[in-house]
Amino acid sequence: MCVVHFLKREYETMFVHRFSAATMPARNIVKNSAHYWLISGVNLAYWSYAPWAPTADPSNPLLTYAGIALFIIGEVCNLYTHIVLRNLRRPGSTDRGIPRGLGFSMVTCPNYMFEIVSWVGVGLINWSLSIVVFILVAAAQMGAWAKKKERRYRKEFGDKYKKKRYAMLPGIY
Repeated sequence: MCVVHFLKREYETMFVHRFSAATMPARNIVKNSAHYWLISGVNLAYWSYAPWAPTADPSNPLLTYAGIALFIIGEVCNLYTHIVLRNLRRPGSTDRGIPRGLGFSMVTCPNYMFEIVSWVGVGLINWSLSIVVFILVAAAQMGAWAKKKERRYRKEFGDKYKKKRYAMLPGIY
């Protein structure tokens, strides 16, 4: 599931996303690399992929199937929201529209919400503190991005943009 998630992200980077800036600040490269290489790569690999990991012997099929379902729902909905966001910007342009559709009426950034749903699915299958740490760190970072995006939408679109009560997770954040 983790491999599928990251392959989907690579696909989106190559074929879905339209980036408005050609560069990324160096501190973000270091932060993102640490998140994916250390917290995901090393941490999840050691605690989740090893023969002694809970995933090696799933003891509760109901949780396994629920986790797989959440993962699939989260990944498909995340991809859908990325396509919606992509279609807001014409090729070669930096102007964008107000996003609408699945999840956008509930939160500012449903793509982040669906990413969390996906990782909760992984967590249901693999009862590991490493998954919880990964989800919490990812949620904290995505939450900060979601708050910034909410402010940017209100500044860019004014009264046309309906302010959301929650930035990323309905009823929570």
